[in-house]
Amino acid sequence: MSNETEVVRRDAAAPVQREAAARRAAIVPAVDIVEDRNGVTVWADLPGVPKDKLEVKVQDVYLSIEAEAVVPTPAGLNVTHAEVRAPRYARSFTISSDLDTSKIDASLQDGVLALRIPRREAALPRRIEVKAA
Repeated sequence: MSNETEVVRRDAAAPVQREAAARRAAIVPAVDIVEDRNGVTVWADLPGVPKDKLEVKVQDVYLSIEAEAVVPTPAGLNVTHAEVRAPRYARSFTISSDLDTSKIDASLQDGVLALRIPRREAALPRRIEVKAA
């Protein structure tokens, strides 16, 4: 991450995360965040979450991930104790103005959500040609 720009950071006070916590306790998923010259990639571990139970939203400067895992119980099985029946996941981030939130690419594979957030064209490094006088 750059020392000069705030690329992506967790914001515990984000409104979306507070709303999710008020509805029902949620697990904060582990994430990996990698920055390169073209943007940021976020990987979030969401085991057991199908695509239809996943919601990724951008509102103002906040990116939020909310999901619910599906834990199938076989018919006829009587569960006597379950620590986690259908875990909910919730996590929010503050997005830098250098990133183009209108072009976020998201994919979910094997319980891992991958978000690619490109930089805005104006924020990309560019080479300036110097002409001889």
